[in-house]
Amino acid sequence: MSETTTTTPRLDPESLQSSGAFLQGAGLVLDEISGQRVTGHIDLGPDHHTPWGIVHGGVYATAIESAASIGASAAVGDQGLVAVGLTNTTHFLRSRRDGTVRVEAVALNQGRTQQLWRVDIKDDTGRLVAHGELRLQNVPASGAG
Repeated sequence: MSETTTTTPRLDPESLQSSGAFLQGAGLVLDEISGQRVTGHIDLGPDHHTPWGIVHGGVYATAIESAASIGASAAVGDQGLVAVGLTNTTHFLRSRRDGTVRVEAVALNQGRTQQLWRVDIKDDTGRLVAHGELRLQNVPASGAG
């Protein structure tokens, strides 16, 4: 069963672009949000670099955590829940200096209390730059933050 893009205002791609400075600094732009899949992209450049001139792995870890958390929260939002990350495993496979990378997060398992999401980050030729998995806990929205 396919789910359409969520209409929950707090999970709308445009409203998320006005999120905090941390997520904005990472540069993740969301293109699609549903409870089973989230896509986006990052235009990489000098603002993302380590002192050695390559993209900092934290940019990829942030994209993985954010995309999976947003999708997982969209999946449980109608139950008054949000999903919070428990474990983020990010593998850095290819260094980059610039260019656009595509982020795709998909749900692997969505249970009553926990979810598991896979996130791939690929360059403009389709090569895998980073890969991650995020295990999340579904918690009451009133207990978040």
